[in-house]
Amino acid sequence: MKLAQGLKIIDDWRIQEDRFHPEQLVTNGSNFMTGNGYLGYRGTFCEWRAAQYVGCFITDTYDKADETWEELCNAPNGLYAEFSADGQALGVLENLPAGYHRTLWFRYGLQTRSLTVRAPSRAHVTLTEERFASYATLHLVPTRYKIESDRPTSVTMTWGIDGEVWDLNGTHLHGHKARGTRDGALSVTAQTGRSRITLAVASGLRVASDTVSQKHASVGSDSRKSTYRKLELNLEPETPVVIEQYMAVYSSNDLPDPRSAAVTAVDSALKSGYERMWHAHQRAWDAIWKSCDIEIEGDLTAQALLRYNLYHNIIATPAHTDHLPIGARGLSCQAYQGAAFWDQEIYNLPMFLFTQPEVARKLLTYRYKTLDGARKKARDLGYEGAFYAWVSGRTGEEICPSYFFLDVLTGRSIRNHFNDWQIHVAPDVAYTVRRYYEVTGDWEFVREYGAEILFEVARFLLSHVYYKPAEDRYELIRLLGPDEYHENIDNNFFTAVQTRYALQAAAWAFETLAEHDPERHLELTERVGFSREASRRCREVADNLYLQPSDPGSGLIEQFDGYFALEDTRPEVLKQRLLDPGEYWGWPNGVATETQVLKQADVLQTFTLHPWEFSEKQLRANYRYYEPRTQHGSSLSPSVHALVATWIGYDEDAYNYFLRSCTVDLANTNKAVSGGTFIGGIHTAACGAAWQMVVHGFLGARFYNGVLHLAPRVPFWWKRVTVPMVIRGMQLRLELDETRKLTVGATRAATGARGAVGELPVRCGKQEQRLQPGSSAAFTARG
Repeated sequence: MKLAQGLKIIDDWRIQEDRFHPEQLVTNGSNFMTGNGYLGYRGTFCEWRAAQYVGCFITDTYDKADETWEELCNAPNGLYAEFSADGQALGVLENLPAGYHRTLWFRYGLQTRSLTVRAPSRAHVTLTEERFASYATLHLVPTRYKIESDRPTSVTMTWGIDGEVWDLNGTHLHGHKARGTRDGALSVTAQTGRSRITLAVASGLRVASDTVSQKHASVGSDSRKSTYRKLELNLEPETPVVIEQYMAVYSSNDLPDPRSAAVTAVDSALKSGYERMWHAHQRAWDAIWKSCDIEIEGDLTAQALLRYNLYHNIIATPAHTDHLPIGARGLSCQAYQGAAFWDQEIYNLPMFLFTQPEVARKLLTYRYKTLDGARKKARDLGYEGAFYAWVSGRTGEEICPSYFFLDVLTGRSIRNHFNDWQIHVAPDVAYTVRRYYEVTGDWEFVREYGAEILFEVARFLLSHVYYKPAEDRYELIRLLGPDEYHENIDNNFFTAVQTRYALQAAAWAFETLAEHDPERHLELTERVGFSREASRRCREVADNLYLQPSDPGSGLIEQFDGYFALEDTRPEVLKQRLLDPGEYWGWPNGVATETQVLKQADVLQTFTLHPWEFSEKQLRANYRYYEPRTQHGSSLSPSVHALVATWIGYDEDAYNYFLRSCTVDLANTNKAVSGGTFIGGIHTAACGAAWQMVVHGFLGARFYNGVLHLAPRVPFWWKRVTVPMVIRGMQLRLELDETRKLTVGATRAATGARGAVGELPVRCGKQEQRLQPGSSAAFTARG
């Protein structure tokens, strides 16, 4: 299948670019990236530099260089290599090469680039490079080059570490020290300006072909930031030369002497060789895919796009630790600061919750470890408890700037209230803590971490709600919901439903902990200040919190107070009102602010998190109303519409929104710049949502009230869908075949599972069976 800008799907595990598009430098650098949760190396070429947006972004290297944006650092490029044949550069910027292609094999995160150039000697020289970010050795990026010629040719390779890096918001690295010896690895160390983190990069080279004539020379560096060497080769026809280059990165947040560690890693890689490292990397990926790969027969496009998105969700996730977040742009660039938004819990985490619950646990432990940052934010704004940051880095303190966008018409900064009015991030975290327990049964997590999160979020919400005596009810005022075009609103439906759930969850944790572990209950509640009265008040506020009512006739729900009184128009109409295509549409004076046009799903978002609370009539009424009024200015929006459309039987809409969500990056459909701010890179939330659209949507597999509910409605041309899942410690395999027979097998108890149960109820329509490890159940499905 052809995508956009020369991209195409070549099989169910690979995408390819057959023609180079210079205008897609930023986009395809992200699309073709490799990564492993510790680092992300963009899909650029070995001869490129900062001007071509080369980047290797490293977790846990937050720094602020411009007094506004705290973001991750881009490391010096330890995989720089420039080739020339008889003086002719081998690169896409200098030539119109024949046989060019760039490929990403996302089964193993392997980037490949190949091109053929005609040298002045009339020789046709082909250069192929491939690289991967190792999952066996997280700090290492191995690269292999193959050079071949149809005539005797002299090839020169200049390689080393390029210290000139691309930064979005100021220069982060200073005090570079470049070192190297003739036979050992090269290295560059530098330190961040404010956070004082030392970052070290090492690079080493090995010519794997013994028959080639070669000559090494020291080039030195073109600045203190860089260091290079030169290699001269004499090629013979039909005698390819293979060269291996290794880059290792460590920071002082990893260990005290990052340079020694990086040099040692490169030296070890040079001794082990590329093949050994590749096979260890493959084994690690095979284990990952075994837990989460979804197989679709009958739709190559859907299969490849799904896997592509799952791949990006995986490599964006710091599964190696429990103190770091998933960035909204992963490790593809510095946009959105490498920090967690609500996306992490609502979009990225559910896939891991049902496939690798230990990873979901680590992500929620990160929220526990950043409670102090959330407490500080609540205190600073005059509240109690913990108000989680809208943009959360290593410490959990708020790093979202108050002035996020620029008015492109006046050049003045826009004061947005993402960091103080968008309170739903706090109950979103609490919601996920409770859901984590429901799916895994991991009471130990609740006892050690989850209960404290729930209590502190509840304390914040109790201090935020407003009691309205005239109505004898509680309200939530001065809000900003998922639809970010409308700020300073009251009684946003989504926020209220999440708040009610979070308060109920806190009361549940208080009561359950008191029953099962009185000693821990006493210690925790006294330390946090969450008393029996606080638990009682959680129940009271939850029971009396105002939620926008559902119209008894139509089932329609108003998004917030006064929404229906706003101008009723459509996104395409507002687009014509823009004076500049770069205008921000939202608060305080954007074109959408006084209209019913919303940036992204809001009421519909509520349905996806609480499907058991709403009827199909309500889903249908609200989908029909809000869908045409939604601009989809956020990559989070199409997946929500795909889910709801599936549940109400709008099959064409569901599939189209599925494709739209899965191609946000490949088709480059969302803005790279909004309101003067760069927001490009991989949209990791959409990547995580791909799993939900297939499993919760098309397969209709939703777990609530202790029961796995199944309601498949897959595209009619899908012949078979197979999904692995883990629920309550039980390893499941769901398979829907061409006859629409749905089989659920409990193949075994999940290894190391917490909260395991002896049996699991499974319901499909009116059919219900109980699964035990080693058993299976079959259902006749309608979809």
